[in-house]
Amino acid sequence: MVTSSTRRHLGRNHYLYLAVIVAVIAGAIVGIAAPGFAVTLDPIGKGFVALIKMMITPVIFCTIVIGVGSIAKAATVGRIGGLAILYFLIMSTFALGIGLLVGNLLHPGAGLNISGASYTAAGEPTTTTDFILGIIPVTLFSAFTSGSILQVLLVALLAGFALQGLGERGRGILDAIRSLQALVFRVLGMILWLAPLGAFGAIAAVVGSTGPGALLSLATLLVGFYVTCILFIVVVLGVLLRLATGVSIFSLMRYLGREYLLIVSTSSSEAALPRLIAKMEHLGVAKSVVGITVPTGYSFNLDGTAIYLTMASLFIANAMGKPMELGAQIGLLAFMIIASKGAAGVTGAGLATLAGGLQTYRPDLVNGVGVIVGIDRFMSEARALTNFTGNAVATVLIGRWTQQLDAAQARAVLSGERPFDEATIGADGGHGGPAEPVRLERSGVGPA
Repeated sequence: MVTSSTRRHLGRNHYLYLAVIVAVIAGAIVGIAAPGFAVTLDPIGKGFVALIKMMITPVIFCTIVIGVGSIAKAATVGRIGGLAILYFLIMSTFALGIGLLVGNLLHPGAGLNISGASYTAAGEPTTTTDFILGIIPVTLFSAFTSGSILQVLLVALLAGFALQGLGERGRGILDAIRSLQALVFRVLGMILWLAPLGAFGAIAAVVGSTGPGALLSLATLLVGFYVTCILFIVVVLGVLLRLATGVSIFSLMRYLGREYLLIVSTSSSEAALPRLIAKMEHLGVAKSVVGITVPTGYSFNLDGTAIYLTMASLFIANAMGKPMELGAQIGLLAFMIIASKGAAGVTGAGLATLAGGLQTYRPDLVNGVGVIVGIDRFMSEARALTNFTGNAVATVLIGRWTQQLDAAQARAVLSGERPFDEATIGADGGHGGPAEPVRLERSGVGPA
């Protein structure tokens, strides 16, 4: 029987997401009606994303340390992590290849003369050596203030393995980190109530600065990118998920509907990271798999960013009158496989990675990056949604392949029999899945 307190709690969450939708519509109206004023609202959207980013480091650290430290054998971590990294590399390469294929079919930017464009690229690692060395923080604690997810991943993995080595002596530390995680999720839950305000400011600013009209070539790039991302999710990820687990991609996406709304309002997949962790555990994926796969995927499994990097590079090359031959495109693809790793799922990160990659591989094209800044916000939403979906699918697949997915729980959740309890966000760290790994049933996990 549903109690009045439960109805009140559900009502509050429904009102929050309705408020986000209203805020997005209102922001678009203000952007069109008063563009000059709308641009001044940009700090509101940036402030909300900054609050979300503030919480990402503790969320990732606690999740990985608990996931790794709770496993009795280090070999299990290596098996899960190794399988995840191999999958991420294969899928990212596949996504880059799809981006090149579509880019060559559409020829975005052809006929647009932007040879006189200029853009100042932010400082990025210029070589593979710099990228690898950049993963190592200056000190053990500087990783928490550097803003680098990869540095936090390294420190968290080291701490998790160290706790494994301590055995019973490390149990108290692990319990303390679990308590810290509960606090972190509680604070994050408070911040998420500012989502309507952040969405209003961000949408109003981008509509006000871009305007209702845009160049046909930019529209071609934007539409082509969205179509490519949709096909990648439905065809590539959907078929792989169905064949490997029996789960429908549409059932999984319906289950993650609220997270998609949050991502659209912020253009940031990181905004939904804690909720993805909670929902994957509620779906029946073991904590150890979720704790390793999800945070690592946010740095290594960026399918949407990979598609964006290749299509945007081809657009800039064509628009500047310097189209790339197939050999150069393959070289760019190989470079972007490295450049896309560690690009955070936050608004603007894809643009910075694109500029850094071109500055290293094709410095004569980097000035063209400034031309797509106006529509980058709209492309950022598709990037974030694709990245998020790719990581959700990866988590289910890794759980299936390592036999740590509860088939009965997954079927019940996706069919709506066991809905996700929003009260778990912030109440217990957002963990609603099984405490221990369970074996997958041979019949698959798709809804009956």
